[in-house]
Order: sequence, then C-alpha cells, then structure tokens
Amino acid sequence: APPKNVSLHRHRQRAGKEGQVLHRSKRGWVWNQFFVIEEYTGPDPVLVGRLHSDVDSGDGNIKYILSGEGAGTIFVIDDKTGNIHATKTLDREEQAQYTLTAQAVARDTMKPLEPPSEFIVKVQDINDNPPEFLHGPYYARVPEMSNVGTSVMQVTATDADDPTYGNSARLVYSILQGQPYFSVEPQTGIIRTALPNMDREARQEYDVVIQAKDMGGHMGGLSGTTEVKITLTDVNDNPPKFPQSVYPMSVSEDKVPGEEVGRLKAKDPDMGDNGMVNYRLVDGDGMGLFELTTDSETREAVIKLKKPVDFETKRSYTLKVEGSNPHVDPQFLAWGPYKDEATIKISVEDADEPPVFVAPSYTFEVEENAPQGTPVGRVHAKDTDVANNPVRYMIPRYTDVEQFFSINSEDGMITTTRPLDREAQAWHNISVSATEIGGHHQDTKVRVNIRVKDINDNPPEFATNNEVLMCESVAPGKVIETVSAVDKDEMAHRQHFTFSLAPEVAHNHNFSLKDNRDSSASIYVLRKGFSRLTQDVYYLPIEINDNGFPAMSSTNTLTIRVCSCDSRDTILSCNVEPYVLPAGLSTGALIAILACIVILLAIVVLFVALRRQKKEPLIVFEEEDIRENIITYDDEGGGEEDTEAFDIATLQNPDGANGFLPRKDIKPELQYPIRIGRCCLLRARRPVERVSTAAAAASVVSTRVALPTQAQFSEPRARRPTAGRPF
Repeated sequence: APPKNVSLHRHRQRAGKEGQVLHRSKRGWVWNQFFVIEEYTGPDPVLVGRLHSDVDSGDGNIKYILSGEGAGTIFVIDDKTGNIHATKTLDREEQAQYTLTAQAVARDTMKPLEPPSEFIVKVQDINDNPPEFLHGPYYARVPEMSNVGTSVMQVTATDADDPTYGNSARLVYSILQGQPYFSVEPQTGIIRTALPNMDREARQEYDVVIQAKDMGGHMGGLSGTTEVKITLTDVNDNPPKFPQSVYPMSVSEDKVPGEEVGRLKAKDPDMGDNGMVNYRLVDGDGMGLFELTTDSETREAVIKLKKPVDFETKRSYTLKVEGSNPHVDPQFLAWGPYKDEATIKISVEDADEPPVFVAPSYTFEVEENAPQGTPVGRVHAKDTDVANNPVRYMIPRYTDVEQFFSINSEDGMITTTRPLDREAQAWHNISVSATEIGGHHQDTKVRVNIRVKDINDNPPEFATNNEVLMCESVAPGKVIETVSAVDKDEMAHRQHFTFSLAPEVAHNHNFSLKDNRDSSASIYVLRKGFSRLTQDVYYLPIEINDNGFPAMSSTNTLTIRVCSCDSRDTILSCNVEPYVLPAGLSTGALIAILACIVILLAIVVLFVALRRQKKEPLIVFEEEDIRENIITYDDEGGGEEDTEAFDIATLQNPDGANGFLPRKDIKPELQYPIRIGRCCLLRARRPVERVSTAAAAASVVSTRVALPTQAQFSEPRARRPTAGRPF
C-alpha cells in the first residue's frame, strides 16, 4: 500500500482510528491509518508513512519525534522529513498492530509545536499459516453394523491467519484415507459411516486421515492433516454354533455320581455378554442319568454322571444339548435364531465291579439265650460281571468287636457264637463284606441289623424307692402307699403284674395289701396306736409276679418307718429323739455346753499361768556379745548399803561365780543425765559385762553426782535389772 501522509494545520481536523475524523477548534494532526504488509523480505526498509506539520516551512527548524510500541527498534522516523520506515519483518500472528505517538518540536529549543498524538500501524495479514488440528490424533468408537451416515465424531482445525481478511482462515475438510468406509462433512468436520454392515468380526479397527485446507479449499491454500483411529464395538449379531453336530463320549460303569464325562463348547465370535452361551439338556434317553453344568472360566458345557450306569443293563445313551445366547439385541432379532443344538452319544464301558448284595440291608431276629451256633440269617451277593466269579463272605471285626456272630464264608449264613442277653444289648448292628474270588478282589459291604428277641428271664421289682414314711397317728384303713413294679423284660400285650403279701406276713395285724389289677397295689393300715418309741420301723415283704411265660416272681421288702407328725399330719421327725428337759434342752445339749465352758476356762487359766511363770534370768550364761544390750533399772536410793550388797565382779563374769576371782570394779558410762526416781539407760563398753542396778547406780552417784541425804527417800530397795531389747 502507498505510504500515507500526515499533515498538521491550524483549522484542525484529525482522522481517528478506522478512518473516523476528529475536529479540533484550533490546530491538530490529520491522520490516515497506516498499514504494513507482514513478512516483507525486501532489501530496503518499508516506508510506512510520513508525518508533516503545517508549521513546517521546510527550513529544518522542525524536528519530528516518534515514541510508542516498537519506536526506535521496529519503526524509525526521519526527524527532518517525518518519513516512518519499518526496519524489521513483521508477523501479524505475533502482533497485529502497533500504537505510536508523533510529536513536532522546535529543533533548537525542543519545545512542542503541536501536542503529541497517537496513531496506529496495522500489520496486514497474508496467508502464511496452515490449518492445525490441536487435539490429534483422535480415537473414536462406533458400533458395528451401524447404518450409513452414523456420526462417529467431529474433528476441528484452527488457522492462525486473520479470519476477517480474505480467505486465509476459511477451512474446508476432506478425507484422504478411510474410503469407502467413512466420510467427512467439508464444512463441519463431522466424520460419518459411509458403508453399511461393517462387521467387527471381519475388521475391528480403521485408520482415517482427515485434511483441513484454507483459502476455501482452492488452489494455493495451505493444509494440515490429522489421524483418526476408529474402532468398531461389538453387538450381538452372531448366533452360537457348535463346531460338531455329534460328540462321542464314554463313561466307565464304575464311575461315581458327580464325576465328569466330557465337555463341549459352542463358538460365538461376539464379545462379552454378547458372546455368552447358556447350555441345557433338551432331549435324550440319558436325561435322568446325566446332568449338565457350565464351567464359569472356560464357558464350556460339562457333562457329569448323575446316577451310576451299568454296562450289563444298558451300554449306550444319547443326549441333545442346546446352546443359546441369553442377551439378544432386538435390532438383530430377525437374524436369529440365536441358538444351536448338538447330539452327544455316550457309550458305557465295562468295569470289574465288586459283588452286589441282593438287598441294600438285612434285618434278622434271634431269640435271647439261644445256644451257640443258632442260625440268624443268610446274606447273598453276586458278581455282576460277565465272569461271574464266586464270592467269599466275612464279618469285619471292627463291626463285631466282641465276636457275637460268625458267618459261613461260602454261603453267607450268620450264626451265634454264644447266648445273647437282650437286657445287655437288644440290637446288634454289624457289617458283612463280600469279596470277589479272582479278578481284582474287589469287595462290597452291607449292613446287617440283628434284633435279640426277648424271653421272660428277669423277675419284676419295685419301680421306685421301697421306703414309706407313716405318722404315728395314722387312722386304720388309710392307704399309706401305692407300689408299682418294673421288669427288664418286654411286657406282652395285656400282661400286668400281680402283688401279694409274703406268706409269713399274710396274717399280720398291722398292714394289708390290695392288688389294683393295673400293675399296682395299695398298702392299708389295719390298726391305730403306732409309737416309734415302741417300734419305729416295720418290714413288709411283698411278692410280685409278672404273669409271663414262664412266669417270674420276686419278693421285695417294703420298709415302713413310723414318724412324728403334727395335727395336720405333717411329718416332723422320723428319728428317735433323746429325753428333753422341761427347760427345753436335752441332757446331751447341756453336757456339750458345760464341756465347752470348762475347755474355755482351762485355756484361760493355762494362758495366765504361762504368762506369770515366764521371766528373764538374772545371769545370762550364754557366751554372747552383749555390748549392744541396754540395761534398764529404776533407782530409788543409793548409799553404802546398796553398794556393798552386790558383787560387781560376779555380775561381770558369771562363769567365775563359783571360783575365786579378784574383784574388778567397773565404772559404767552415763549415757543420759541422772534423774532421781526415773529410769536410766546404760550401755556397757565391754563384752559380757552386766552390773546390778544398785551397784551401777551407787558407782554413778559416788563419782559424778552429789547423792541426796537418806532422809529425803524412803528405805532403799534394789530392783532386779532387766535386759532391754537391742536398738
């Protein structure tokens, strides 16, 4: 663009920004907007414009000054002519415009001739920036089998050029890679599916390249590209399919229920829940003998044995298995059915089986006390294999520890080895083992329950305690007890016990018996006037008969005890009591009390006597160190009589009391000040030296204190010294 001129005049108007003219009342600058092309690479600086003031007469007295953004570095001004040049290449994307300030001053005085004013230099855009995808590469997902035109995602590019100037920033999108599967909208950048029924199982991922071109897509425009990775997500569009229509399997007849027979699996190329297959048995002659489960890890159908199979009974079975999808998309329901069937043929293999008893268990009966060798019953087992080997029988010892029974190893007959007692053990539960002779010697066991039949071999007896308590004042004819009986033997229907008094007491005058004919009997009193002082216990023998076959009877004695009762026939005592004194205490009680008193008095007297007799010896004969002993004495007087009354040497050396020893006076050390009439404490200096109280006191008084006169005290009396406790 040609440079613009800026003029300064007196009757002023000034062009503002964007061509807007501003008027001044006196004088001002007249501005036109300046432009400079970006990225100019010519050899000379670019003339941006020219400043001119009305006061400039061309004599060089006017100086033009330029300040503001880039003044002196990017933009320079000729201070004489006012020409402005750009000295550097400008980039609009870095800065789109610059604000500068122009001022005309006197060259010699630098005084402003015009007030400063701002003007703008705009950098004119050129198409020098290609479009850019700031967020690429992109990742997108779209369900397989989507319809044509299904939106996948939108990509957006940006162009740094000026969108308001020309077509430098007007973008158009196109697809460079990814046809014919996808397309892109030129104006929006929305990617859509372009091919129907894209199958994930055939191809799962697609790499699409999108281009954005400026200048509206015309020739000469700049372009940028980005990559979009599109993944097809799974839908349930495939039904399960068994690879085989028939699956052969086999099972041995010795397999136990729960063991696995075989596996099969339907293939489904779908993923996750869409590829899940559920299995079930739908038909076949082995429905009751086999069952189907699903392995949660491998998703296989597992055929297991539900009941034992027998090769000799049936040698093959057929099952039909169905595999189906539990999650079916209604959108693809017409593509079904989403299930498949397969046939399983199971052959039963022969195995060497153990013998089989003809009955699952046996129950026999044998009479009680039957003699040794009595037959109980016969068990029978057979070999079901084709070989039909013979069988040997035995009774495991751990099931018949006491060996009550034996068995014939060939024919299975069980017999007793001794008489059996029903009352000791009514049932015997044993096992019989049958082992195949030859082959693999396999065995099997069966339970045998043997009941011991009862015979009447036990007499009856009282059912409860055979003692009765009776009041002395009982009235004649009163029932004092109803007795009943029990029998260890089994009671037959309508069988009951009968009671009677023993012959020796049948005609007694005290009690009578009445059989109630219901296996009980009542005991009556025949007279009155019973006294426990006369007789406190009566014994009444009673015969009990069980009326069995053969009949068994026993004599049981009923003890009747006479008791003391109150007016309401409440029993007070059933024991013989001692004679009671009028005061209410018996002789025995009084004797016990007196004995206790005498014992207590004896203890007290003995204790007092021991306390009085206990005293400390005057002279200690043990050879011990008593330097730490304390002598306590009470001084009530002193004088010549007291001093001469004791032999100090004898007291100091008790061992020389019987022999002649020279007298050796000692002078005890006074530990505390003497207080007349009080106790004093002396500590001996030498070992085994003891002094009498009077002598020690006399010595102390004679050497250290002035002794009071005799008239001041009563008659002097010496006391026995007492050895004190060590400190």
